[in-house]
Amino acid sequence: MSKVRVLVGTRKGAFVLTSDGKRERWDVSGPHFAGWEVYHVKGSPLDPNRLYASQTSGWFGQVIQRSDDGGKTWMQPGTPPGEPVTTPDGMPKGESNKFLYDTSAETGKPLGTHQFYDGTQHPWEFKRVWHLEPSLTDPETVYAGVEDAALFRSTDAGKTWQELSGLRGHSSGPRWQPGAGGMGLHTILLDRSEPRRIYVAISAAGAFRSDDAGQTWRPINRGLRSQYIPDPNAEVGHCVHRIAMHPSRPDVLFMQKHWDVMRSDNAGESWHEVSGNLPTDFGFVIDVHAHEPETIYVVPIKSDSEHFPPDGKLRVYRSRTGGNEWEALTKGLPQRDCYVNVLREAMAVDSLDQCGVYFGTTGGQVYASADAGDNWAPIVRDLPAVLSVEVQTLP
Repeated sequence: MSKVRVLVGTRKGAFVLTSDGKRERWDVSGPHFAGWEVYHVKGSPLDPNRLYASQTSGWFGQVIQRSDDGGKTWMQPGTPPGEPVTTPDGMPKGESNKFLYDTSAETGKPLGTHQFYDGTQHPWEFKRVWHLEPSLTDPETVYAGVEDAALFRSTDAGKTWQELSGLRGHSSGPRWQPGAGGMGLHTILLDRSEPRRIYVAISAAGAFRSDDAGQTWRPINRGLRSQYIPDPNAEVGHCVHRIAMHPSRPDVLFMQKHWDVMRSDNAGESWHEVSGNLPTDFGFVIDVHAHEPETIYVVPIKSDSEHFPPDGKLRVYRSRTGGNEWEALTKGLPQRDCYVNVLREAMAVDSLDQCGVYFGTTGGQVYASADAGDNWAPIVRDLPAVLSVEVQTLP
């Protein structure tokens, strides 16, 4: 009977939660990288033992970690086996991280910002890696989305990285602006049927698509409308919180925008609103049922100034019609005095026959439903604030 592994990134470390076959009992491993912000942990779809983690500290900088044994042990790619992964004063080591931080010549201490060098442009500061996306076709390839917004790719399992500079060099780049949480590239979607196609989303620039493996890009924001920018219908400048798609229908995209739940049926060429009867169309997460491409999930949040569920009731909303018609899923979730948030990376689904749905909160709870959202139960409580949730289905 298949098991499920839930990978959780939090404000103070990463946790690996592994189920029994019925998804009723869970073993908890962690915290890994205790005390560090772990923005994202994700596993390879080609190797269930390979995991990547984005580990960030304002003092030590940005580190990419890799596990080749399902999270039991971790390494910084490029560090020779048997060598410590930190210098004597605690500075992270590893070839993959040489370009991920800079140090002060005067003090020798790590700075709170970091610099990339692409050989042709001036040094460019960035703050953190928001998202890691392993390739669907090559076990050694992984992508990284960073803040300030840029996209990088490694073809040697994280040892070395190269920027796909066509995105940051797009003519619209000077008009990109940070959202409230920064200008992060937080969503990377890969299309198995079109291996050269990549979708990304940037807050607050919008959605972009490449059809040539990341060499050139174009905005795909037609139909988005944002009242809070000078031109509500602008080509770029929209605060996209998350994009999701079902792998069997990569031309159908679902978006949770700063306000509005949106849908595209033509690979992002145009969008239309599907918020329907939601109590509020502000939120961060959106995901798609593993076996039902028209079943989608969101977690409405009261507003962009009040980041908690409406009426203090934590409700996941499900649409079985691809949007517009929504039902509240509440069984097992707190329905009074609940004022947590669910951040953009903090929902995922498994691929078992009875699709499981998982999400984490800023209150440190990770909830699971083994029946597509009808019933919920906490896997674990009292973790640090949850930043990301990803799921692997294990043999």
